[in-house]
Amino acid sequence: MIGPDPLDLCGQVAFVTGAGQGAGRAIALALAQHNAGGVAVNDFVAARAAAVVEEIRALGVPAMAAPADVGDCVSVKTAMAAAAQALGPITLLVNNAGNAGPTAAMGLSPPFWETEPQDWDRYFRTNLHGVMNCCHVALPGMVAQGKGRIVTVISDAGRIGDAGLVAYSAAKAGAAGFVRAIARETGRYGITSNAISLSTLEPPLDEADMAEFLASDRTRAQLSRYVIRRFGKPDDVASMVLFLCSDAASWITGQTYPVNGGYSFAQ
Repeated sequence: MIGPDPLDLCGQVAFVTGAGQGAGRAIALALAQHNAGGVAVNDFVAARAAAVVEEIRALGVPAMAAPADVGDCVSVKTAMAAAAQALGPITLLVNNAGNAGPTAAMGLSPPFWETEPQDWDRYFRTNLHGVMNCCHVALPGMVAQGKGRIVTVISDAGRIGDAGLVAYSAAKAGAAGFVRAIARETGRYGITSNAISLSTLEPPLDEADMAEFLASDRTRAQLSRYVIRRFGKPDDVASMVLFLCSDAASWITGQTYPVNGGYSFAQ
């Protein structure tokens, strides 16, 4: 590279939720590769977080596992306090944990009128309340430091709506609105808050299973809705998170960026 790294994070400490696998793992590694001063790897499954921590430490960057359910504010407070004590003040927060919560699998739901309130809770607990919990705990430290970056991963389901995922769409839309409100409330303290809206990422399959998956009629029909004819990869997400965490994005806040292969366009 000629000249300094425009995405240099200048030794700031990051806390990344849902970082034990997939996009969260890629985000944590990307931040480490661009001079994060430390990375706290959050995941509901402690073993997954520990494995990513070892990858980050192999890069020569301090890291620690911060297992917690982001839907539990007390657990978040404990995890962030331990991370700050071990690594230093947290000024980069990436709210990546999502889907249907820590233990449930995503899937299409029956029509909304056939569901019950208890069916919605798992989506709101992680995708909205989890984001609010993490920001609630992290923001006092950012305000005290006079700087901070918050990046929240939402979904095109929240931006444009998705049949069969009504509660999930509502939770992600709520998170996007929260991002904008926090941007207005914290900008005066040198803190930015932005969101990344995803569509489908590639499933974690081996080469043979991936070839079979991509050859199926269902997958081909789904891919036909993408201007760029592929699903997303974890690194696609990580690159945008890195940019929004860096000084290159210091005058950007309150925005939602689709990273979705053209599945839908921003207006």
